[in-house]
Amino acid sequence: EENLGRKAIRHLVDIQPGDVPATHADIDALANAVGFSPATPIEVGIKRFVDWYREYHQSSA
Repeated sequence: EENLGRKAIRHLVDIQPGDVPATHADIDALANAVGFSPATPIEVGIKRFVDWYREYHQSSA
């Protein structure tokens, strides 16, 4: 919402068949295997994605 400048319209529904009730990501094994761990905070990554998306779709129109 912050990066798009508009309020999200959400329609909440009960959990659906096949939905996973909770998830989490643990990248420790991958980081140890490849020697790399991402350092971009989620807020920065979202802003960069929104900026890229807008530019990409504006230039292809």
